[in-house]
Amino acid sequence: MKRLFMFSIVSEILAALGTAHAATTTPWWQQPTICRLNPTDCYVGMGTGYDSGMWDAGGNCWGMKLICPEATVATNAQPVPMGRTEIAAGTGIKKDFDTGVLNGDCFGTRKTTANGSMASVNGSFVNVWCNGVLDNVDETLPTGEITFGTQPTCRDLAPNGWVGVLAHQCYGKYYDPAQYFIECDGNSLLPKRLIVLNGADAMGASGDYPADTDAAKQLFDKMRSVSDAQRAKYYKE
Repeated sequence: MKRLFMFSIVSEILAALGTAHAATTTPWWQQPTICRLNPTDCYVGMGTGYDSGMWDAGGNCWGMKLICPEATVATNAQPVPMGRTEIAAGTGIKKDFDTGVLNGDCFGTRKTTANGSMASVNGSFVNVWCNGVLDNVDETLPTGEITFGTQPTCRDLAPNGWVGVLAHQCYGKYYDPAQYFIECDGNSLLPKRLIVLNGADAMGASGDYPADTDAAKQLFDKMRSVSDAQRAKYYKE
């Protein structure tokens, strides 16, 4: 009985050794107890704007989007790799940027609307100005330029001959100050009146030339009043 018991123990030890030997001959990456990373890709057809060699722990897949530096809250010099969960939650991404649009070699362009004529700044949409309109440009977009600060009014634009009206995909139409007088009213964007000078040299010297803008307005108002009176007298509706 004692011999039978000893034989049973020896048989179990030999069987265990045989199993252990078989396991050691199998490569470690093929053994059933090894923890494997999910081989699934996070995105289909990863190319420009992606890093396919990075593991997205939150998404449990391979591949991260590269978010452009200007689209992130932190100050970065290079594109920032972000996981799908971060991007979906908007973590560390500026609200004015769309990370679904490729911008060169990374994702993140400033949100625009109205055919690109308005852009998002601090959560609100502002006019995109045609090149040359703004004195201070904070950012250049494909359709024009924007400023982050106080938006220009008629009084800001008129001295340089600009009127804040839409011209294709940007705002700003030029009127030669020698041929037109742009009359502004308060802090509005659009002028009150655009007066054609009929070829008169606005910069030329004249004995009765208005001394300042207020004098010019009075003169134009008087001319318009006379014109209205003459039209009413000779042209009956």
